Amino acid sequence: MRRIAFLGASLMLLGVPAHAGDARDISRDTLAPNDGWAAADGGTTGGSTADDAHVFTVRNRGELVRALDGGSATPKIIKIVGTIDANTDDDGDHLDCADYATDGYGTRKYLAAYDPRTWGSAKPAGPQEEARRASAARQAERIELTVGSHTTIVGLGDDAVLKGASLQVKGADNVIIRNLELRDAYDCFPVWQPNTGGLGDWKTAYDNIWLRGATHVWIDHVTVSDKGHPDEKEPTYFGRNHLRHDGLLDITNASDLVTVSWSRFADHDKAMLIGNGDTATGDRGRLRVTLHHNEFESVVQRAPRVRFGQVHLYNNRYVVPVDAHDYRYSLGVSTESGLYAENNAFHTPGRIEVADLVKSWNGTALHQTGTLFNGFPVDLLAIHNAYNSGSERDLTADVGWTPTLHTKIDSAETADRAVARGAGAGRIP
Repeated sequence: MRRIAFLGASLMLLGVPAHAGDARDISRDTLAPNDGWAAADGGTTGGSTADDAHVFTVRNRGELVRALDGGSATPKIIKIVGTIDANTDDDGDHLDCADYATDGYGTRKYLAAYDPRTWGSAKPAGPQEEARRASAARQAERIELTVGSHTTIVGLGDDAVLKGASLQVKGADNVIIRNLELRDAYDCFPVWQPNTGGLGDWKTAYDNIWLRGATHVWIDHVTVSDKGHPDEKEPTYFGRNHLRHDGLLDITNASDLVTVSWSRFADHDKAMLIGNGDTATGDRGRLRVTLHHNEFESVVQRAPRVRFGQVHLYNNRYVVPVDAHDYRYSLGVSTESGLYAENNAFHTPGRIEVADLVKSWNGTALHQTGTLFNGFPVDLLAIHNAYNSGSERDLTADVGWTPTLHTKIDSAETADRAVARGAGAGRIP
Protein backbone atom coordinates (compact mmCIF):
# COMPACT_ATOMS: atom_id res chain seq x y z
CA MET A 1 0.00 0.00 0.00
CA ARG A 2 2.86 2.39 0.79
CA ARG A 3 4.40 1.67 -2.63
CA ILE A 4 1.08 2.48 -4.37
CA ALA A 5 0.72 5.70 -2.40
CA PHE A 6 4.33 6.65 -3.25
CA LEU A 7 3.76 6.02 -6.96
CA GLY A 8 0.58 8.10 -6.88
CA ALA A 9 2.38 10.99 -5.20
CA SER A 10 5.23 10.73 -7.71
CA LEU A 11 2.78 10.90 -10.63
CA MET A 12 1.19 13.99 -9.15
CA LEU A 13 4.59 15.65 -8.85
CA LEU A 14 5.12 14.93 -12.54
CA GLY A 15 1.79 16.55 -13.38
CA VAL A 16 0.06 13.25 -14.19
CA PRO A 17 -3.18 12.50 -12.28
CA ALA A 18 -2.77 9.38 -10.18
CA HIS A 19 -6.11 8.15 -11.44
CA ALA A 20 -5.29 8.62 -15.13
CA GLY A 21 -5.01 4.90 -15.80
CA ASP A 22 -8.13 3.83 -13.94
CA ALA A 23 -10.64 6.64 -14.54
CA ARG A 24 -14.23 5.47 -14.50
CA ASP A 25 -15.70 4.91 -17.95
CA ILE A 26 -18.69 7.26 -18.12
CA SER A 27 -19.46 6.70 -21.79
CA ARG A 28 -22.46 4.43 -21.18
CA ASP A 29 -23.88 6.39 -18.26
CA THR A 30 -27.52 7.42 -18.55
CA LEU A 31 -29.42 10.19 -16.80
CA ALA A 32 -30.66 9.16 -13.37
CA PRO A 33 -34.40 8.96 -12.76
CA ASN A 34 -35.91 12.28 -11.62
CA ASP A 35 -32.80 14.29 -12.57
CA GLY A 36 -34.67 17.21 -14.06
CA TRP A 37 -36.84 17.59 -17.12
CA ALA A 38 -34.64 15.35 -19.30
CA ALA A 39 -35.70 12.43 -17.08
CA ALA A 40 -39.34 12.79 -18.16
CA ASP A 41 -41.13 10.63 -20.73
CA GLY A 42 -38.67 7.74 -20.84
CA GLY A 43 -35.54 9.57 -19.75
CA THR A 44 -32.29 10.25 -21.57
CA THR A 45 -29.88 7.45 -22.44
CA GLY A 46 -27.83 8.93 -25.28
CA GLY A 47 -25.74 6.39 -27.15
CA SER A 48 -25.57 3.92 -24.26
CA THR A 49 -26.94 1.09 -26.44
CA ALA A 50 -24.30 1.55 -29.16
CA ASP A 51 -22.63 -1.60 -30.42
CA ASP A 52 -18.84 -1.83 -30.40
CA ALA A 53 -18.63 -0.74 -34.04
CA HIS A 54 -20.14 2.60 -33.11
CA VAL A 55 -17.90 3.48 -30.18
CA PHE A 56 -15.27 5.94 -31.37
CA THR A 57 -12.22 7.52 -29.79
CA VAL A 58 -11.36 10.71 -31.69
CA ARG A 59 -8.36 13.02 -31.57
CA ASN A 60 -8.89 15.48 -34.43
CA ARG A 61 -11.64 17.17 -36.43
CA GLY A 62 -11.62 14.60 -39.21
CA GLU A 63 -12.15 11.70 -36.83
CA LEU A 64 -14.87 13.60 -34.99
CA VAL A 65 -16.74 14.41 -38.20
CA ARG A 66 -16.63 10.78 -39.32
CA ALA A 67 -17.87 9.59 -35.94
CA LEU A 68 -20.79 12.04 -35.96
CA ASP A 69 -21.80 10.51 -39.30
CA GLY A 70 -23.61 13.59 -40.57
CA GLY A 71 -25.92 13.62 -37.57
CA SER A 72 -27.27 10.10 -38.15
CA ALA A 73 -29.61 8.53 -35.59
CA THR A 74 -27.50 5.38 -35.21
CA PRO A 75 -26.69 4.93 -31.50
CA LYS A 76 -23.10 6.04 -31.04
CA ILE A 77 -20.58 6.91 -28.36
CA ILE A 78 -17.85 9.44 -29.17
CA LYS A 79 -14.91 9.81 -26.80
CA ILE A 80 -12.79 12.94 -27.26
CA VAL A 81 -9.10 12.81 -26.35
CA GLY A 82 -6.98 15.94 -25.90
CA THR A 83 -7.74 19.12 -27.84
CA ILE A 84 -9.65 19.09 -31.12
CA ASP A 85 -9.57 22.28 -33.18
CA ALA A 86 -12.57 22.65 -35.51
CA ASN A 87 -10.79 25.35 -37.52
CA THR A 88 -8.60 22.89 -39.38
CA ASP A 89 -8.46 21.62 -42.95
CA ASP A 90 -8.63 18.00 -44.06
CA ASP A 91 -4.90 17.61 -43.40
CA GLY A 92 -5.28 18.88 -39.84
CA ASP A 93 -3.63 22.24 -40.50
CA HIS A 94 -5.07 25.23 -38.64
CA LEU A 95 -7.27 27.68 -40.53
CA ASP A 96 -7.63 31.32 -39.56
CA CYS A 97 -10.06 33.97 -40.74
CA ALA A 98 -7.95 34.91 -43.75
CA ASP A 99 -8.17 31.32 -44.99
CA TYR A 100 -11.97 31.48 -45.06
CA ALA A 101 -12.24 34.93 -46.68
CA THR A 102 -13.32 34.82 -50.31
CA ASP A 103 -14.71 36.94 -53.17
CA GLY A 104 -12.68 39.97 -52.12
CA TYR A 105 -13.98 40.22 -48.56
CA GLY A 106 -11.92 42.34 -46.18
CA THR A 107 -12.76 43.83 -42.79
CA ARG A 108 -11.58 47.29 -43.79
CA LYS A 109 -13.55 47.11 -47.04
CA TYR A 110 -16.66 46.00 -45.17
CA LEU A 111 -16.35 48.81 -42.65
CA ALA A 112 -15.87 51.37 -45.41
CA ALA A 113 -18.86 50.06 -47.35
CA TYR A 114 -21.35 50.13 -44.47
CA ASP A 115 -20.18 53.06 -42.36
CA PRO A 116 -23.46 54.56 -41.06
CA ARG A 117 -22.20 58.06 -41.88
CA THR A 118 -22.30 57.23 -45.57
CA TRP A 119 -24.36 54.05 -45.89
CA GLY A 120 -27.11 55.12 -43.51
CA SER A 121 -29.45 52.78 -41.66
CA ALA A 122 -30.31 50.38 -44.47
CA LYS A 123 -29.51 46.69 -44.13
CA PRO A 124 -26.09 45.89 -45.66
CA ALA A 125 -26.32 44.80 -49.30
CA GLY A 126 -24.00 44.66 -52.26
CA PRO A 127 -20.59 43.14 -53.06
CA GLN A 128 -19.02 43.27 -49.59
CA GLU A 129 -22.08 41.82 -47.85
CA GLU A 130 -22.26 39.07 -50.47
CA ALA A 131 -18.56 38.38 -49.95
CA ARG A 132 -19.08 38.30 -46.16
CA ARG A 133 -21.85 35.73 -46.57
CA ALA A 134 -19.75 33.55 -48.85
CA SER A 135 -16.82 33.72 -46.43
CA ALA A 136 -19.07 32.94 -43.47
CA ALA A 137 -20.44 29.90 -45.30
CA ARG A 138 -16.92 28.56 -45.72
CA GLN A 139 -16.24 28.84 -42.02
CA ALA A 140 -19.62 27.36 -41.09
CA GLU A 141 -18.86 24.31 -43.22
CA ARG A 142 -15.86 23.58 -41.02
CA ILE A 143 -17.03 24.46 -37.54
CA GLU A 144 -20.76 23.60 -37.44
CA LEU A 145 -20.90 19.96 -36.34
CA THR A 146 -24.27 18.19 -36.39
CA VAL A 147 -25.13 15.87 -33.51
CA GLY A 148 -27.80 13.26 -34.23
CA SER A 149 -30.19 11.31 -32.05
CA HIS A 150 -29.03 8.59 -29.64
CA THR A 151 -25.54 10.09 -29.32
CA THR A 152 -23.22 10.37 -26.34
CA ILE A 153 -20.20 12.69 -26.54
CA VAL A 154 -17.78 12.52 -23.62
CA GLY A 155 -14.33 13.82 -22.92
CA LEU A 156 -11.75 11.30 -21.73
CA GLY A 157 -9.76 12.26 -18.66
CA ASP A 158 -9.70 15.82 -17.35
CA ASP A 159 -8.33 17.72 -20.35
CA ALA A 160 -10.64 17.04 -23.30
CA VAL A 161 -11.29 20.24 -25.29
CA LEU A 162 -13.36 21.05 -28.38
CA LYS A 163 -12.10 24.39 -29.66
CA GLY A 164 -13.77 26.71 -32.15
CA ALA A 165 -16.72 24.41 -32.84
CA SER A 166 -20.47 24.89 -32.73
CA LEU A 167 -22.21 21.66 -31.77
CA GLN A 168 -25.63 21.72 -33.45
CA VAL A 169 -28.24 19.46 -31.91
CA LYS A 170 -31.03 20.08 -34.42
CA GLY A 171 -34.22 18.05 -34.44
CA ALA A 172 -32.44 15.29 -32.53
CA ASP A 173 -33.68 13.23 -29.59
CA ASN A 174 -31.78 11.54 -26.78
CA VAL A 175 -28.35 13.21 -26.62
CA ILE A 176 -25.74 13.32 -23.84
CA ILE A 177 -22.73 15.68 -23.73
CA ARG A 178 -20.42 15.33 -20.70
CA ASN A 179 -16.98 16.04 -19.28
CA LEU A 180 -15.88 18.33 -22.11
CA GLU A 181 -14.51 21.84 -22.37
CA LEU A 182 -15.94 23.80 -25.29
CA ARG A 183 -14.26 27.09 -26.02
CA ASP A 184 -14.14 29.99 -28.43
CA ALA A 185 -16.80 29.45 -31.11
CA TYR A 186 -15.30 32.46 -32.89
CA ASP A 187 -17.15 34.10 -35.77
CA CYS A 188 -14.72 35.48 -38.34
CA PHE A 189 -17.46 37.37 -40.20
CA PRO A 190 -20.01 39.11 -37.95
CA VAL A 191 -22.68 41.14 -39.73
CA TRP A 192 -23.53 44.78 -39.06
CA GLN A 193 -27.19 45.36 -38.20
CA PRO A 194 -27.85 49.11 -38.32
CA ASN A 195 -31.25 49.09 -36.59
CA THR A 196 -30.58 46.72 -33.70
CA GLY A 197 -31.08 48.40 -30.33
CA GLY A 198 -31.46 51.81 -31.90
CA LEU A 199 -27.73 52.31 -32.29
CA GLY A 200 -26.97 49.28 -34.42
CA ASP A 201 -24.92 46.31 -33.34
CA TRP A 202 -22.79 43.42 -34.56
CA LYS A 203 -24.48 40.02 -34.81
CA THR A 204 -22.54 36.78 -34.64
CA ALA A 205 -23.45 33.31 -35.83
CA TYR A 206 -22.22 30.54 -33.54
CA ASP A 207 -23.18 29.10 -30.16
CA ASN A 208 -20.81 26.59 -28.57
CA ILE A 209 -23.84 24.33 -28.17
CA TRP A 210 -27.13 25.07 -29.90
CA LEU A 211 -30.24 22.99 -29.28
CA ARG A 212 -32.85 23.58 -31.99
CA GLY A 213 -35.95 21.42 -31.84
CA ALA A 214 -33.96 18.97 -29.71
CA THR A 215 -35.55 16.74 -27.07
CA HIS A 216 -34.22 14.67 -24.18
CA VAL A 217 -30.78 16.27 -23.85
CA TRP A 218 -28.48 15.95 -20.83
CA ILE A 219 -25.50 18.31 -20.63
CA ASP A 220 -23.31 17.59 -17.62
CA HIS A 221 -19.90 18.66 -16.32
CA VAL A 222 -19.03 20.79 -19.32
CA THR A 223 -17.01 24.01 -19.24
CA VAL A 224 -18.00 26.58 -21.85
CA SER A 225 -16.26 29.92 -22.42
CA ASP A 226 -14.68 32.37 -24.86
CA LYS A 227 -11.23 31.35 -23.67
CA GLY A 228 -8.59 32.61 -26.09
CA HIS A 229 -10.57 35.44 -27.71
CA PRO A 230 -12.63 37.45 -25.18
CA ASP A 231 -15.01 39.88 -26.85
CA GLU A 232 -14.01 42.64 -24.45
CA LYS A 233 -10.61 42.76 -26.16
CA GLU A 234 -12.11 43.12 -29.63
CA PRO A 235 -12.05 46.61 -31.24
CA THR A 236 -14.98 49.01 -31.46
CA TYR A 237 -16.45 49.72 -34.90
CA PHE A 238 -19.34 52.11 -35.53
CA GLY A 239 -19.39 52.75 -31.78
CA ARG A 240 -20.12 49.13 -30.92
CA ASN A 241 -17.97 46.26 -29.71
CA HIS A 242 -17.03 44.04 -32.68
CA LEU A 243 -18.56 40.91 -31.15
CA ARG A 244 -17.24 37.49 -32.20
CA HIS A 245 -19.32 35.14 -30.05
CA ASP A 246 -23.03 34.39 -29.71
CA GLY A 247 -24.34 32.15 -26.92
CA LEU A 248 -22.50 29.57 -24.86
CA LEU A 249 -25.57 27.31 -24.78
CA ASP A 250 -28.81 28.31 -26.50
CA ILE A 251 -32.01 26.24 -26.25
CA THR A 252 -34.52 27.33 -28.88
CA ASN A 253 -37.04 26.37 -31.56
CA ALA A 254 -39.31 24.26 -29.36
CA SER A 255 -36.52 22.22 -27.79
CA ASP A 256 -37.81 20.31 -24.78
CA LEU A 257 -36.90 18.08 -21.83
CA VAL A 258 -33.37 19.30 -21.13
CA THR A 259 -31.21 18.95 -18.02
CA VAL A 260 -28.01 20.99 -17.61
CA SER A 261 -26.06 20.01 -14.51
CA TRP A 262 -22.72 20.58 -12.80
CA SER A 263 -21.40 22.75 -15.63
CA ARG A 264 -19.44 25.98 -15.78
CA PHE A 265 -20.25 28.94 -18.02
CA ALA A 266 -17.62 31.66 -17.98
CA ASP A 267 -16.05 34.78 -19.49
CA HIS A 268 -18.84 35.62 -21.90
CA ASP A 269 -21.54 38.15 -22.71
CA LYS A 270 -24.83 36.37 -23.57
CA ALA A 271 -24.55 32.97 -21.88
CA MET A 272 -27.83 31.10 -22.28
CA LEU A 273 -31.00 31.88 -24.21
CA ILE A 274 -34.04 29.67 -23.69
CA GLY A 275 -36.63 30.56 -26.33
CA ASN A 276 -35.56 32.70 -29.25
CA GLY A 277 -38.42 35.12 -29.81
CA ASP A 278 -41.51 36.73 -28.30
CA THR A 279 -43.58 35.67 -31.31
CA ALA A 280 -42.42 32.02 -31.33
CA THR A 281 -45.73 30.76 -29.99
CA GLY A 282 -44.88 27.23 -31.11
CA ASP A 283 -42.66 27.12 -28.02
CA ARG A 284 -45.71 27.07 -25.73
CA GLY A 285 -45.78 23.87 -23.72
CA ARG A 286 -42.16 23.12 -24.56
CA LEU A 287 -38.76 24.54 -23.52
CA ARG A 288 -38.92 22.58 -20.27
CA VAL A 289 -35.42 22.87 -18.85
CA THR A 290 -33.71 22.09 -15.54
CA LEU A 291 -30.51 23.94 -14.57
CA HIS A 292 -28.87 22.73 -11.37
CA HIS A 293 -25.45 22.91 -9.75
CA ASN A 294 -23.99 25.11 -12.47
CA GLU A 295 -21.57 27.99 -12.10
CA PHE A 296 -21.94 31.25 -14.04
CA GLU A 297 -18.75 33.26 -13.64
CA SER A 298 -17.94 36.56 -15.34
CA VAL A 299 -21.12 36.36 -17.44
CA VAL A 300 -22.66 39.66 -18.52
CA GLN A 301 -26.25 38.53 -19.12
CA ARG A 302 -28.65 35.66 -19.98
CA ALA A 303 -27.91 33.23 -17.18
CA PRO A 304 -30.49 32.36 -18.40
CA ARG A 305 -33.00 34.53 -20.28
CA VAL A 306 -36.27 32.63 -20.65
CA ARG A 307 -39.28 32.89 -22.96
CA PHE A 308 -42.28 30.53 -22.76
CA GLY A 309 -40.42 27.70 -21.00
CA GLN A 310 -40.92 26.08 -17.61
CA VAL A 311 -37.39 26.36 -16.22
CA HIS A 312 -36.31 24.97 -12.86
CA LEU A 313 -33.21 26.78 -11.62
CA TYR A 314 -31.81 25.42 -8.37
CA ASN A 315 -28.52 25.19 -6.46
CA ASN A 316 -26.58 27.30 -8.97
CA ARG A 317 -23.67 29.62 -8.19
CA TYR A 318 -23.19 33.07 -9.74
CA VAL A 319 -19.91 34.97 -9.53
CA VAL A 320 -19.45 38.51 -10.82
CA PRO A 321 -15.76 39.40 -10.46
CA VAL A 322 -14.58 42.69 -9.01
CA ASP A 323 -13.17 43.79 -12.36
CA ALA A 324 -16.36 43.03 -14.32
CA HIS A 325 -16.81 45.97 -16.69
CA ASP A 326 -20.28 45.46 -18.16
CA TYR A 327 -22.52 43.32 -15.93
CA ARG A 328 -26.20 43.69 -16.89
CA TYR A 329 -28.28 41.01 -15.16
CA SER A 330 -28.41 37.27 -14.45
CA LEU A 331 -32.03 36.12 -14.63
CA GLY A 332 -34.06 37.31 -17.62
CA VAL A 333 -37.82 36.97 -17.30
CA SER A 334 -39.48 37.30 -20.70
CA THR A 335 -42.72 36.52 -22.53
CA GLU A 336 -44.84 33.78 -20.94
CA SER A 337 -41.88 32.37 -19.03
CA GLY A 338 -42.23 30.26 -15.90
CA LEU A 339 -38.90 30.50 -14.05
CA TYR A 340 -38.87 28.59 -10.75
CA ALA A 341 -35.68 29.51 -8.84
CA GLU A 342 -34.65 27.79 -5.62
CA ASN A 343 -31.60 28.10 -3.39
CA ASN A 344 -29.18 29.88 -5.70
CA ALA A 345 -26.14 31.87 -4.49
CA PHE A 346 -24.83 35.14 -5.93
CA HIS A 347 -21.43 36.74 -5.33
CA THR A 348 -20.99 40.29 -6.63
CA PRO A 349 -18.83 43.37 -6.01
CA GLY A 350 -20.33 46.21 -3.99
CA ARG A 351 -21.51 48.29 -6.94
CA ILE A 352 -23.95 45.55 -8.03
CA GLU A 353 -27.15 45.39 -6.02
CA VAL A 354 -29.83 42.73 -5.57
CA ALA A 355 -32.14 44.70 -7.87
CA ASP A 356 -29.63 44.26 -10.70
CA LEU A 357 -29.88 40.46 -10.71
CA VAL A 358 -33.31 40.20 -12.39
CA LYS A 359 -34.49 41.90 -15.56
CA SER A 360 -37.94 41.58 -17.07
CA TRP A 361 -39.09 42.05 -20.65
CA ASN A 362 -42.82 41.52 -20.85
CA GLY A 363 -42.55 38.88 -18.13
CA THR A 364 -45.29 38.26 -15.59
CA ALA A 365 -43.96 35.92 -12.89
CA LEU A 366 -40.91 34.68 -11.01
CA HIS A 367 -40.94 32.11 -8.24
CA GLN A 368 -37.90 32.39 -5.98
CA THR A 369 -36.95 31.05 -2.58
CA GLY A 370 -33.74 30.53 -0.63
CA THR A 371 -31.60 33.04 -2.52
CA LEU A 372 -28.26 34.11 -1.03
CA PHE A 373 -26.68 37.42 -2.04
CA ASN A 374 -23.09 37.84 -0.83
CA GLY A 375 -23.90 35.48 2.01
CA PHE A 376 -27.19 37.06 3.08
CA PRO A 377 -30.73 35.77 2.37
CA VAL A 378 -32.74 38.02 0.05
CA ASP A 379 -36.12 38.04 -1.68
CA LEU A 380 -35.35 38.61 -5.36
CA LEU A 381 -38.99 39.03 -6.29
CA ALA A 382 -39.83 41.63 -3.64
CA ILE A 383 -36.69 43.64 -4.35
CA HIS A 384 -37.22 43.52 -8.13
CA ASN A 385 -40.76 44.82 -7.74
CA ALA A 386 -39.71 47.48 -5.25
CA TYR A 387 -37.09 48.85 -7.62
CA ASN A 388 -39.00 48.31 -10.86
CA SER A 389 -38.73 51.54 -12.80
CA GLY A 390 -42.28 51.21 -14.06
CA SER A 391 -41.24 50.25 -17.55
CA GLU A 392 -42.40 46.70 -16.81
CA ARG A 393 -45.25 45.37 -14.68
CA ASP A 394 -44.49 43.93 -11.26
CA LEU A 395 -43.89 40.18 -11.27
CA THR A 396 -46.06 37.76 -9.33
CA ALA A 397 -44.83 34.61 -7.58
CA ASP A 398 -47.22 32.30 -9.40
CA VAL A 399 -45.46 30.79 -12.41
CA GLY A 400 -48.23 28.25 -12.96
CA TRP A 401 -46.30 25.08 -12.20
CA THR A 402 -44.28 23.32 -9.49
CA PRO A 403 -41.22 21.16 -10.24
CA THR A 404 -41.45 17.48 -9.38
CA LEU A 405 -38.40 16.11 -11.23
CA HIS A 406 -35.20 17.03 -9.41
CA THR A 407 -32.32 15.71 -7.34
CA LYS A 408 -31.89 16.69 -3.69
CA ILE A 409 -32.18 20.45 -3.30
CA ASP A 410 -29.59 21.66 -0.80
CA SER A 411 -29.43 25.02 0.90
CA ALA A 412 -27.86 27.73 -1.22
CA GLU A 413 -24.89 27.84 1.15
CA THR A 414 -24.21 24.10 0.88
CA ALA A 415 -24.69 24.04 -2.88
CA ASP A 416 -22.47 27.08 -3.34
CA ARG A 417 -19.50 25.27 -1.82
CA ALA A 418 -20.21 22.05 -3.71
CA VAL A 419 -20.50 23.80 -7.08
CA ALA A 420 -17.29 25.78 -6.53
CA ARG A 421 -15.47 22.46 -6.02
CA GLY A 422 -17.26 20.23 -8.49
CA ALA A 423 -18.74 22.05 -11.49
CA GLY A 424 -17.13 21.88 -14.90
CA ALA A 425 -15.21 19.49 -17.11
CA GLY A 426 -12.76 17.08 -15.49
CA ARG A 427 -14.64 17.03 -12.20
CA ILE A 428 -16.98 14.06 -12.45
CA PRO A 429 -16.68 12.14 -9.15
